[in-house]
Amino acid sequence: MPAPRAVVLLSGGLDSTTAFAVARAEGFDGYALSFDYGQRHDRELESARRVAAALGAKEHLVLRLDLRAIGGSALTADIPVPKGRSHEAMGTGIPVTYVPARNTIFLSYALGWAEMLESQDIFIGVNALDYSGYPDCRPEYYRVFQELIRVGTRPETQIEIVTPVITLKKSQIIRRGMELQAPLQLTWSCYQNEDTACGACDSCLLRLRAFAEAGAVDPIPYRVSVSAGR
Repeated sequence: MPAPRAVVLLSGGLDSTTAFAVARAEGFDGYALSFDYGQRHDRELESARRVAAALGAKEHLVLRLDLRAIGGSALTADIPVPKGRSHEAMGTGIPVTYVPARNTIFLSYALGWAEMLESQDIFIGVNALDYSGYPDCRPEYYRVFQELIRVGTRPETQIEIVTPVITLKKSQIIRRGMELQAPLQLTWSCYQNEDTACGACDSCLLRLRAFAEAGAVDPIPYRVSVSAGR
């Protein structure tokens, strides 16, 4: 009997890589979906390709969109990326790195591909704890999107959104990834488009802190040394 298929949204970061490893561990054939959406840190796409290959993706589809035309985010417009912020500051308000409606756009494409593949599962590595302020990372958002799937697709489709790391701390995601032998050394989190992570943007700081809390050494290189306890 063939393995069930799952579409896995894969950015190349820790969360989506661990989500892919979970899908694999649960016996799914993973179909990786990534987006070249005009993000300033398109270095993450290189990581997504490497991760997809390492985890044995049956197919890796990279769709090209231009969210720069919409703008409104430090990742898609000429807006400075915050650096050196405290953990407390990162947990306040919606950060300028939020890309308007990004997950809604991505999930819509994932839904279309899942329908075509006759897959019943879409895995997405969103996290509601360490990315507070991102409205499209909250559990209630996915409950509502699940209802959209029910009323907006064929009755026999029955596609479910799976969010395996949504309630985990980032350090717990790292531990889970290591348990599942996810290739965390191939992942990329930095908001800068360089070959070495900056170590100062919000994403780098959250990552460094999480590895320290997990009692593990981050396997990727950093351009500057930053205290993980900020």
